[in-house]
Amino acid sequence: MSTGIYGGDEVGAVVLDIGSHTTRGGFAGEDMPKADFKTTVGVLADAEDITDGSTRKKYCIDTVNIKVPRNSMEMVNFVQDCMIEDWDTFEKVFEYFYKSYIKSSADQHPLLMSEAPWNISSKREKLTEIMFEKYSVPAFYLCKNPVLSAFASGRSTALILDSGASHTTAVPVYDGYVIQQAVTKTSLGGNFLIEECKNYFQHENIDIIPHFSVNETIEDFIQSVIQCSDNNYEEEIESMEATGPVHHEFPDGFNRKFGLERFRIAESLFDTNYIRSHSNPLVQSVSQIISSAIAKVDIDMRPSMYNGIIVVGSNSLLNGFSDRLMTDLANKLPASTKLKVNASQINVERRFSSWIGGSILASLGSFQQLWISKQEYEESGRNCVDKKCP
Repeated sequence: MSTGIYGGDEVGAVVLDIGSHTTRGGFAGEDMPKADFKTTVGVLADAEDITDGSTRKKYCIDTVNIKVPRNSMEMVNFVQDCMIEDWDTFEKVFEYFYKSYIKSSADQHPLLMSEAPWNISSKREKLTEIMFEKYSVPAFYLCKNPVLSAFASGRSTALILDSGASHTTAVPVYDGYVIQQAVTKTSLGGNFLIEECKNYFQHENIDIIPHFSVNETIEDFIQSVIQCSDNNYEEEIESMEATGPVHHEFPDGFNRKFGLERFRIAESLFDTNYIRSHSNPLVQSVSQIISSAIAKVDIDMRPSMYNGIIVVGSNSLLNGFSDRLMTDLANKLPASTKLKVNASQINVERRFSSWIGGSILASLGSFQQLWISKQEYEESGRNCVDKKCP
């Protein structure tokens, strides 16, 4: 693709970052995404189509729309394990995003999309085909989330610890490429914490009302109340008691003080012996997966990984998360190891790290030659994505 056609700020590129919990999108070169809404979609079977008697589906997209309770509305997430599974619903969300936020058609802008490091070739190729064949994008690019998060932090080599909704991953990035065989993940993320809280509330006979927004209510509880201890839970009980309980009021007016339990719930992320909601002896803690991932890379790369750990993801915003991570790692590593855990103090930079990295990348003049052009797609077919987007 000619840089004369798609060059620098003139490119008008769109960046779309779809996660298992949240979808973010906007224009390259901007600081923050225009769109930030739940990936979950409400699906309703609408009235009969008078032409053929079939029923049409109505899609309720965006955080505000899915919060309205409707009879017979099924909640659908078109993403599973950070990969697109329900392509029809994805297309509805894609079209909604352009209409509501970009306010333009997809054929007017090059598009950069993020993807999970483990996204499979068949899905990458199908997405590429849809973008060019159905939406006629002028140029397209797929980039792995950890690479984008590294770029957002101004690095091309780093260990990205991304704690999101469905899981937490530790991914080594070297010179702008994911070291695929070292990708390590655990199921301990935001959704796991929600289940831990549900288990605790059930044990305490606390009923979360309204029932149609239980998860959102618990998410608010986690942000307001749950906290990571500075060190091992058992060793910190005395100091945690000294901090005193935290008062929290639920949407229905019920209020209560929460003491040690707010630390105990968070401890399950760092010590799997504290997990209540399920029993899986093989699950690794969020600090263990860092050591596991780094152990899988070449020995010469390991110092740069330990010295360049970048913490991102919404679940990493848990109070005390990055400090506890640093303590856990320092306790397990030789004193001679140069250890540095980088976590932005600006919450949105951690929440939107992949999108911000994409915004930076797609607006660079030096990136413009990397786009898959319409011409390249027509000449090489959909498998061109595997060659141009490693």
